[in-house]
Amino acid sequence: MTKMEQKGRKPSNAPQERDDGGLDDNVVRIYRCATVVKGGRRFSFAALVVVGDRKGKVGIGYGKAPEVPMAVEKARKLATRNLTQIGLLGGTLPHRVLGRFGAAQVVMLPASPGTGVIAGASVRSVLELAGVNDCLTKSYGSRNPKNLVRATFEALTSMRAPSDVAELRGVSLAR
Repeated sequence: MTKMEQKGRKPSNAPQERDDGGLDDNVVRIYRCATVVKGGRRFSFAALVVVGDRKGKVGIGYGKAPEVPMAVEKARKLATRNLTQIGLLGGTLPHRVLGRFGAAQVVMLPASPGTGVIAGASVRSVLELAGVNDCLTKSYGSRNPKNLVRATFEALTSMRAPSDVAELRGVSLAR
């Protein structure tokens, strides 16, 4: 036993227990903003973070603070608060879906097993943390990561399960 363990403290390299229920997170982008004041420039930071359990729950958060770690933590808390359940079909999407936010459009298509997630970095982080393993995507318009992440999230939340659509139409899924 080390001296730190005897005093009841853990060494800094020990694995930390997670109190967030096994959620993973990904910092998509850090933004630096400067305001000019009398003495020079004052910098602040913003962080875009995606949180998910890789089993169908995903959330996004955008936090601002004077320091990077504070901004990331604030964005992580907002993302955990905005967690939403996504209806997936195995490891892929149930149908083709289009998401729009601002000037960004994201088209997502289901893919056969083994294809992987074919997407850019911003869209990929949302899809992987949502639990999508096989998907084809194409983005149109704005390439701004904020807009792409929000468009992807909007597309995922707008998906419907085949059983729900069949019930609305009054038909059965039996072939």
